[in-house]
Amino acid sequence: MTSSHTLIGEEPEHLTRAGHRQAQVDPLAARRAPGDPPWDVYLTGTVFLDIIFTGLDSAPVRGTESWARGMGSSPGGVANMASALARLGLRTSLAAAFGDDHYGEYCWDALEQGEGIDLTPSRTVPGWHSPVTVSMAYEGERTMVSHGHEPPPEEPAPDCPPRARAAVASLTPGRRAPWIAQAARGGTRIFADVGWDETGAWDLAGLSDLEHCEAFLPNAEEAKRYTGADCPRLAAHALTEYVPVAVVTLGSEGAYAVDRRTGEAAEVPAIAVEALDPTGAGDVFVAGFVTGSLAGWPLADRLAFAGLTAALSVQEFGGSLSAPGWSEIGAWWRRVQSLPTQDPMALQRYAFLDRLVPEELDRPWPLRRAVPTIGFRGPG
Repeated sequence: MTSSHTLIGEEPEHLTRAGHRQAQVDPLAARRAPGDPPWDVYLTGTVFLDIIFTGLDSAPVRGTESWARGMGSSPGGVANMASALARLGLRTSLAAAFGDDHYGEYCWDALEQGEGIDLTPSRTVPGWHSPVTVSMAYEGERTMVSHGHEPPPEEPAPDCPPRARAAVASLTPGRRAPWIAQAARGGTRIFADVGWDETGAWDLAGLSDLEHCEAFLPNAEEAKRYTGADCPRLAAHALTEYVPVAVVTLGSEGAYAVDRRTGEAAEVPAIAVEALDPTGAGDVFVAGFVTGSLAGWPLADRLAFAGLTAALSVQEFGGSLSAPGWSEIGAWWRRVQSLPTQDPMALQRYAFLDRLVPEELDRPWPLRRAVPTIGFRGPG
């Protein structure tokens, strides 16, 4: 899209009170029917307490003290994905361990009460302290330091994973996650990403759970290393030998996807933005693609929506804090349409938003975003 889309790079003020859910659009309203699974998306993983320092002019220098102009705290880790899904109107269920300390209580409350996420499959572990990540954002990059321990193992409950339309899984090279096959056998559509292969093997045979997945969403470097292809677009086609839908994110170039079942391929350019903090952007992209997939949108629309939600997220600090909801999406869409310099052809790529975003969700631009701090309660 045109460079005029940098308008959404204007830095919003972070002053509103936290803990208020947005008015929601239900993107699956037309597809809901009696007997549907109770949840749209299920996911499991580790919840961190994220403490984010913002407003740093540069990276911290060894042996010196740096002062940040702002800070905030929020649930992180798998909570980034869960929050992104919930804010897009999907009924989200999360299985995670929470410490019985103040950090764990804060994260539980923020997810259950603040985001409306179902934590029935989750548990509180006595005597286990919550994992913590300190994130420092500067120059559009981030540096993170984390600490945590594995929670004690627990026998899986017979109703876990719960019935859901979809699940998001993070694959681990060389290790199966039994719940993925169990969910797939129950009719759940599995969307998977993967982290960096620290072993250096980059062997697709090591991603054995890929056989249960409907879609695989690596970034360009991961896709090329797993397939041996020089081009990420060729890598996407090669990946469809293992999974029906392959989506490869191309960074500043956008994203490319192939659907083996239909023979369809699509590429959508990135929206030009000034990135303040990329934390959680990949999770938000996946959440946007899952939303469009469950809603039955065309492949190109799913890519465009995923890219838009990720672009909106990188203009905010933090992981789960930065995930946009329909109010932000609606405000962006009204704003870009009002600019006389916008390329009509570029706008046409997002015309599908007209049928999704009602006028009453429109809000002034730039938006104010909450940055909650543990133990703080703003005015009523």
